[in-house]
Amino acid sequence: IDFRFSINPYRGCEHGCIYCFARPTHEYLGFSAGLDFETKIIIKSGLPELLADTLRRKSWEPQPIALSGNTDCYQPIERKLQITRRCLETFLEFRNPVTIITKTHLVVRDLDLLKELAALNLVNVTLSITSLQRDLINFMEPRTSRPEQRLSTIEKLATNNIPVGVNISPLIPGLNDHETPEIMNEVTKRGGKWAGFKMLRLPGMVAPLFLDWLHRTLPDQAEKILRQIQKVRRGRINDPYFGSRMTGDGELAKVTSTLFLIARRNHGLANSEPQLTTHHFRATPTNQLDLF
Repeated sequence: IDFRFSINPYRGCEHGCIYCFARPTHEYLGFSAGLDFETKIIIKSGLPELLADTLRRKSWEPQPIALSGNTDCYQPIERKLQITRRCLETFLEFRNPVTIITKTHLVVRDLDLLKELAALNLVNVTLSITSLQRDLINFMEPRTSRPEQRLSTIEKLATNNIPVGVNISPLIPGLNDHETPEIMNEVTKRGGKWAGFKMLRLPGMVAPLFLDWLHRTLPDQAEKILRQIQKVRRGRINDPYFGSRMTGDGELAKVTSTLFLIARRNHGLANSEPQLTTHHFRATPTNQLDLF
């Protein structure tokens, strides 16, 4: 996803994805990267107003902003609080482009706003799909939308002319890497237009949390998966370097990337989402009351 700025309506995430690279950010607030990250959610109720203040500044250069760069902007609490929806209303008001990434079907709740944004080429949506194995998702991403719901969401968005694609993330060597062709096939059938992937990242306390989960949940496969992870991380568990941490390093990482690229080409998917426009931006949105 091509963006310089992102906004996060929430810190912490109810989804409970065991591998989430954002977990250590909760420690900055004095909380744990484990259960606190999943249960003590920081709510940024004033975010839409702060967004509007930023967009009306003379110094603001219109450009895509991501929802979200850290935790999911459509996690369960959004159903009640609607902070993400209010942000979308602000983007539409100012005609500033926005790119969305999520794991949940709740995004279709805002179909009315997304259709208006898409009509002006101001939005695209990426669904993150880790696996099509329902049982695996139940263990690994306990409170996210099920795989079939995410595929249905892609179809619903595509049917309504909202640009949509998939991010196969994280790609976990030895666990879900073999699924990439099947995922892309399902995405293509439902109207998705692009596909990307991110290699598993295990920064800070995420590593022991993930390894504990791995040995408890998949004891027979745990050591094999761990060895595969180490093969794409120069013999370590995690890679802190910005470039290689997204794709992995070494021969296994190269093979994995090559197979992904072949599958993406075979399924007619682009390597990135279409570019959004800034031509419609207006720093002083029209107030409907001004018309009277």
